[in-house]
Amino acid sequence: MWRGPGRPLASLCHLAAAAARGTGAGPGAGPARCWSLPLSPPQSVFQRGRGAAGVCKSWAARQERKMASTVLDGEDQILAAKACDHQQSKENEAGPGPNEEGKKRKVEGEGRRGENQLAAKRLKEEADEQSKKCPKRKVVLLMAYSGKGYHGMQRNVGSSQFKTIEDELVKALVKAECIPENHGDDMRKMSFQRCARTDKGVSAAGQIVSLKLWLIDNLVDKINENLPLGIKILGLKRVTGRFNSKNTCDARTYFYMLPTFAFALKDDDRQDKEYRLSSAALGHVNRLLACYKGTHNFHNFTSGKGPRDPSAKRYIMEMFCEEPFVRQGMELAVLKVKGQSFMMHQIRKMIGLVIAVVRGYAPESIMGRSWGDEKVDVPKAPGLGLVLDTVHFEKYNNRFGNDGVHEALEWTDIEDQIMAFKEDHIYPTIIKTEIEERSMANWLSTLPIHDFSATASGVQLNENHSKKVNEDLDEGSDGGDSD
Repeated sequence: MWRGPGRPLASLCHLAAAAARGTGAGPGAGPARCWSLPLSPPQSVFQRGRGAAGVCKSWAARQERKMASTVLDGEDQILAAKACDHQQSKENEAGPGPNEEGKKRKVEGEGRRGENQLAAKRLKEEADEQSKKCPKRKVVLLMAYSGKGYHGMQRNVGSSQFKTIEDELVKALVKAECIPENHGDDMRKMSFQRCARTDKGVSAAGQIVSLKLWLIDNLVDKINENLPLGIKILGLKRVTGRFNSKNTCDARTYFYMLPTFAFALKDDDRQDKEYRLSSAALGHVNRLLACYKGTHNFHNFTSGKGPRDPSAKRYIMEMFCEEPFVRQGMELAVLKVKGQSFMMHQIRKMIGLVIAVVRGYAPESIMGRSWGDEKVDVPKAPGLGLVLDTVHFEKYNNRFGNDGVHEALEWTDIEDQIMAFKEDHIYPTIIKTEIEERSMANWLSTLPIHDFSATASGVQLNENHSKKVNEDLDEGSDGGDSD
């Protein structure tokens, strides 16, 4: 072994032994430090122009300092490790401190979040798997329902106090497994759209909704199995991907069922179910209803719109009264109106004004005045007999009805089912409620309070009074499909 000039062999051995104690060789030694001592100076040292003796002496001194430093580092690490072990054993004996409790709660919270994320991930994976097996398609559903006991068609998300038709529909769709469960919480995820928003108490025999569904086997039957008795899906058809039942609809047809004694003269003794409508009286009613055909300003037939509001102008295609019929000893008639769209209360006020004229409370000239700029007091008929009958898609049918992929949105092949639902659920509800609650008879008694020649200020007073009366009698409102 080369020792270098003036360096005893014992000194180098002492340094090597000290270094070994710091490398983990003995019991309780600290972490190993891997190093080695070169036994001779590198050749490059002799090329710096110094004498061999001086070079070796200087190089050996440097190596001794490095070895000593390394030995001290190893001893420090041993002491530090022993101190850490002692502190940890004291903490274990004392139990967890506040910081440890906080860390534990944090870990538990992260665990719960992780579980929720895993559950959401599993639901998404299941939905994605279902989508791959059975991709969703845009369809329309033909719905019929009795509005009695429901606060309208449109769902009020977050308000379980008021039950709606859409609440029942969404629950049935989820149970039938034709939509993911999370689509029930956010209907936009299935591109849901109704054709008309019928309000409290209003029924429908031909409501159309568009949405995306999984086209599973026996879909209509599975949905109906989970719907209550007064709501039914009558048909389903595929439509284009961008179809929107509200915006694509060209027109809507409503009908209004009422007892014919509503058209009796105010001085007629027969103001109940004994009254029968004569052919002459029916002709008079139809002449007045025909006056509504065309485009008129209906600002007096709704609320919140002035005569200068362009949206108050509406186009009516037809309006007439059908031949009366008798049910449970009471004569009834059905009025039908078809228009592009209707404002809130518009149909009920159109009917209310005609009744006021036929009964002799208002002159026929009020019809023309009601479309002018002046404010006219127009009575609002009860909501009980109002029904959404049919929605029309003529433009869509002309473009896509015969393209070989989609069907025309016409339901002539199931007209018998539609009529059966009316006979079983809609007509009986209207007749039974009228007999028990006398909705029309009670409303007729309020007509004398209206002043059909009043000024604008007088109209406001009459409206305030009749509003309270109507709130007491009200069973619902029109389908405000374009509010």
